[in-house]
Amino acid sequence: MTAVALPLEADLVAGLKRLQLAHFRAVAAETLQTATTQRWTPEALLRALITTEVTGRNAANLAARLKAAGFPVTKSFDDFQVAASSVPPATVDYVASLEWLRARENLCLIGPAGTGKSHLLVAAGQAAVLAGFKVKYTIAADLVETLYRGLADNTVGKVIDGLLRHDAILVDELGFAPLDDIGTQLLFRFVAAAYERRGLGVASHWPFDQWGRFLPQQSTAASLLDRLLHHAVIVVTEGESFRMKEARSRAGGQVVRTTTPTTTARRAPGGLVNTPVA
Repeated sequence: MTAVALPLEADLVAGLKRLQLAHFRAVAAETLQTATTQRWTPEALLRALITTEVTGRNAANLAARLKAAGFPVTKSFDDFQVAASSVPPATVDYVASLEWLRARENLCLIGPAGTGKSHLLVAAGQAAVLAGFKVKYTIAADLVETLYRGLADNTVGKVIDGLLRHDAILVDELGFAPLDDIGTQLLFRFVAAAYERRGLGVASHWPFDQWGRFLPQQSTAASLLDRLLHHAVIVVTEGESFRMKEARSRAGGQVVRTTTPTTTARRAPGGLVNTPVA
């Protein structure tokens, strides 16, 4: 018959609360009972309690960093459909390795809607959080709106500094809405501040040579691209939208198979690029 663990004395509970050892405190009585029954050494008991506290704190810290990152959904590289994507497996592996982030390079994902850009961006961000990095995810419209609010109360510098406290800032849906002159300048100010200091991840359906469609100031757009692409991993996605194919499948319609261009990965100055092969 297993002995019932006696509750800790009040002074021990108070001391553990004072030391903020919540995980330690939660299992202390049971662990002490087990240690007594199994005749653990003092070192084994101490190790078990410390391990419990460290494990609990790590899990709580990870959960807090995932929540603070602001990811809209949970995505991973394991559930990315590599076989159905135009992105070569080697490129996906490089993005997943986070070498670009450790080198403070940028990650630029360019391609039509539904071809895996956001999945790769979020998966990279969540992998970075799991690896101990501090990450912030935002869509471009929300980022510019935040910068606008900072401009209104003269705190835009503090807003940018706050964003740069993260190791990686991921900006999704860049170009879905055109920016005015002030918005373009604010976006440039943010990218310039992050240049060679933090890893930026951006996803856009516009090829780089068409960014003038949503960035009206050509000189500012050129300067922004210059800084963004100087140290960058560029991933170009192609093909039919995964979401459209899934929608047709759910509707019972015949899924039309499309031929995805064969791609190869090559190392470009400042980044890894996957380009179509004719």
